[in-house]
Amino acid sequence: MTNANTHPTLGSVMTSSSSAAPLDTIAYLKQPFGQLAWLINAHGVNQPGRIALDDGEERLTWAETAALVNRIAAQLQAEGLAKGQAVSILGTTSARYALVYLAAIVAGGCAAPLTTSAAPNQLVAMMSDSDASHLFIDRKKHAELAESGISVPPMKHVFLDEGDELSGAPSLFAWMATEGATPKDIATAPSDPYNIIYSSGTTGTPKGIVHSRQMRWNQMAVGEESGLGLPGQVTLLSTPMYSNTTLGIFVATVAYGGTAVLMPKFDCAGWLALVQQHKVSHTILVPIQYQRLMDFPQFDDYDLSSLALKYCTSAPFSAQLKAEVVRRMPGALIEIYSMTEGGVVCLLRADSHPDKLHTVGIPWGGSEVITIDEQLNRLPPGEIGELVGRSTTMMSGYQNQPEKTEEASWYDENGDRWQRMGDIGRVDEEGFVTLLGRAKDMIISGGFNVYPRDLEDALLSQPEVVDAAVIGVPSERWGETPVGFVVASDGKELDLQALCERVNERLGKTQRISALKQLDELPRSHIGKILKTKLRAMLDLAVG
Repeated sequence: MTNANTHPTLGSVMTSSSSAAPLDTIAYLKQPFGQLAWLINAHGVNQPGRIALDDGEERLTWAETAALVNRIAAQLQAEGLAKGQAVSILGTTSARYALVYLAAIVAGGCAAPLTTSAAPNQLVAMMSDSDASHLFIDRKKHAELAESGISVPPMKHVFLDEGDELSGAPSLFAWMATEGATPKDIATAPSDPYNIIYSSGTTGTPKGIVHSRQMRWNQMAVGEESGLGLPGQVTLLSTPMYSNTTLGIFVATVAYGGTAVLMPKFDCAGWLALVQQHKVSHTILVPIQYQRLMDFPQFDDYDLSSLALKYCTSAPFSAQLKAEVVRRMPGALIEIYSMTEGGVVCLLRADSHPDKLHTVGIPWGGSEVITIDEQLNRLPPGEIGELVGRSTTMMSGYQNQPEKTEEASWYDENGDRWQRMGDIGRVDEEGFVTLLGRAKDMIISGGFNVYPRDLEDALLSQPEVVDAAVIGVPSERWGETPVGFVVASDGKELDLQALCERVNERLGKTQRISALKQLDELPRSHIGKILKTKLRAMLDLAVG
């Protein structure tokens, strides 16, 4: 392992003896279903010296990665991990985190990454919900849980990082099976669980979203069509590994034998330096990260010419920001619209469709999308309504919550299940999807439907505004009325009344914003989604 801090127990490594014969990974990925373990071991044989994982502290070649994944998987099996059983992971993004995630799947189990920003009671609820056999955890998070006094469900604890062993839990490299160990082959089926991704939990206990092995295989297999799998691919990941935003691109990078550069915490200078240093070809960012890069004073000082493909997902991406990214950053820009639960997958090749930047693109990879009305009836093409979609990358359901799975489902006249996307939108005559806002955030003012996205776009079109959000608040006169929150582009105090009047001149009579409030920054989740529940909680405006 190429690492200034190489752990002395690693020694030399070997790939699984079961992969002695080279495997054509591209041809293998084109099969209807396959095993991730075969791909990992094949990369260890076919390109043993290429870097697979690099987090800045530890750099693992594909030979080392294959061997370590096998040793962790073998130990999980030795300690009784059952087929499909969850393995919880709680910590900062790192090469070791990635190894455990992959090993849980190779062992026949199911990876259950936990949200580091969740409260201790939520974390314990996730652990209990997943019924995990093991918890792999950073020492910092372990200390936080201990200090909270909350009881953690009984399971085997293993530390991801090195340190004092007096706590009674071993560190990863001391715990895993001996050098050369390989796991037993487990006959996993396409419907068996691959991972459980927990929702942000902003409105209560997070829901566990179960992805099947077939779902992830489908996602990996079509990666080549969306620009993944290029020779020499180096992917920079700077969003947390418990997020599906990260995992979707990570597993595809692994499948195609690329290099994953893992950034524990995003900052503009560090991200730009990593692109330049590693000659990064692929990356995925959320809109707020793109905005921060565009605003970074030294942005133009870095060589980003290696970038071939940039993805964006997880939150609204304004047309103005897309245009700026296309203009200033090398490589193609693809916006992905979907959700962790699945449903439709839309792609917008922003650099190829400058006239469609207000949309999230067209259904891709066999996806379908339609709109339905409030009574759940199918609407004609072009009508505004709630988006529902289906694809080959839909969740199996919510862990232990079949009633929630049903609430999120819509069934067509043939009895086929579609995923309710939770967004209001329209599909134009060319198939491009325009989002108007979350269904739960739609404002009904004076009997008219008001879509926050329209108002937010109007605010963002003003040069002095860099970020904006609109929510509905109770009103005696109108039932609900829109109130906006804005962040100034230069940090100075805004003339909110003048700004509101100017924006309202561009809006329809039923859309007008009642009041504005200036914030230093909008509250956001770990993947950049605006937390409108927090905006509602902090609102102290009285609007009549």
